[in-house]
Amino acid sequence: MPGRTPAPGDPGSPTAPPALDIVDETFIAVPPSTVAAAFADPRSWTLYWPDLVLEVYTDRGDEGLRWTVRGALVGTMEIWLEPVLDGTLLHYFLRASPHGSPTPRMLRREFDRRARAAKAIALELKNVLEDGRAAGIPPRHESI
Repeated sequence: MPGRTPAPGDPGSPTAPPALDIVDETFIAVPPSTVAAAFADPRSWTLYWPDLVLEVYTDRGDEGLRWTVRGALVGTMEIWLEPVLDGTLLHYFLRASPHGSPTPRMLRREFDRRARAAKAIALELKNVLEDGRAAGIPPRHESI
């Protein structure tokens, strides 16, 4: 019903759990500041997540960003950058729901697509930022 406020537990309700809860971690052998620089420019977000509209609600500098998500999904997303050994553990969290009433099959497909996209972004950053660096060898550059 248009204009109806969703009841608690309805997919569109602010108290309903997100339909998608995706978590990923990837080690990147560069400092957190280098990884943070890859996410610093909002124009890069549209390259990584072209169907999402992101608005920062917490900028944690070299520790990452937290966004509200609109567009194809509604919810929150976070990049947490944890210093580990000689690099950064990139943590990715997406907690959001698609619009409408997707079937369980549609949700499984969307979950798989978003999880694979998150890993592809992390591995591409790893490839670019490490620039062939072997573990334990100083980075060739400090930022992108």
